[in-house]
Amino acid sequence: MADWSGLSIAVLVPCYNEEAAIGKVVRDFRAALPEAVVYVYDNNSKDRTMEVAREAGAVVRSEPLQGKGNVVRRMFADIEADVYLMVDGDDTYEAAAAHRLIDAMALHGADMVNAIRITDIEKAYRPGHVLGNRMLTGMVAWIFGDRVDDMLSGYRVFSRRFVKSFPVLSSGFEIETELTVHALELAMPMSQAETAYKDRPEGSESKLKTFRDGFRILGTIVALLQRERPLRFYGGLCVALATLSVGLAVPLFITYFETGLVPRFPTAILCSAIMLAAFLSLTAGLVLDTVTHGRREVKRLAYLAEPSVHARLGVGQSLTDTSTAQSA
Repeated sequence: MADWSGLSIAVLVPCYNEEAAIGKVVRDFRAALPEAVVYVYDNNSKDRTMEVAREAGAVVRSEPLQGKGNVVRRMFADIEADVYLMVDGDDTYEAAAAHRLIDAMALHGADMVNAIRITDIEKAYRPGHVLGNRMLTGMVAWIFGDRVDDMLSGYRVFSRRFVKSFPVLSSGFEIETELTVHALELAMPMSQAETAYKDRPEGSESKLKTFRDGFRILGTIVALLQRERPLRFYGGLCVALATLSVGLAVPLFITYFETGLVPRFPTAILCSAIMLAAFLSLTAGLVLDTVTHGRREVKRLAYLAEPSVHARLGVGQSLTDTSTAQSA
């Protein structure tokens, strides 16, 4: 077990209409991490979520802009800590696993530790959601790197330098995708740990709309591909357009070589226009790739401006002192 007693810990709980569950979530995490401060950010709840959370001992604040991404943006901006543990307020995640997640961060110097949901309860993790999660996680792994097994998990631990370098752009449930891609793009040290997952308590309803939010997450992946891998995105578009142009032009060339005539001028003009669009797409990809590298460097500098978890724990200094003593 790692020694992380010197780190300040904030438990972040974004929630909306979680009166039935939030009290237990706050009590469980206060018991699991008595040294941490539990923050509950309410997102325009229509029930007694704020009152119940406050009675359970949480620091309660509100975010008027609707959507989980907006709440996460506000939490990351407002709260100062060395370690940030974020968990959904629906009482489906294992509070006792918090120590394992923070241990993994302290031991490996990780900037993000992701909780992999494990359950046999079909009601908690419906087959459709499992399949959708695997498909979306697989897409991100194929595009950005295969280092996360449960991309849509709502239970994670972050270092301070992750949080303070993360430019939150999403507004809804697609925030988990953006969190994952941020870590992958900056090649941050990451870790994972399995945790138990259960169904919601009676009276609590899921805010996730399977198809609507699934398509929003898919759109976010495409947008991140265009923004973070512009040469790959526009290069693929260039290849597709060039292939279409050549395919339309082949019959024209065959006719020309047979008769010496080009009878279908509109098609010839269309082929030329499509090929021109292909080269414009390639040019856009090259230019935006340079811009993206600049943006990534800025994010990397913001990331490096904060000391690592090991630096905050004094691990590097301890190793240096040990080496010096051995040399002497």
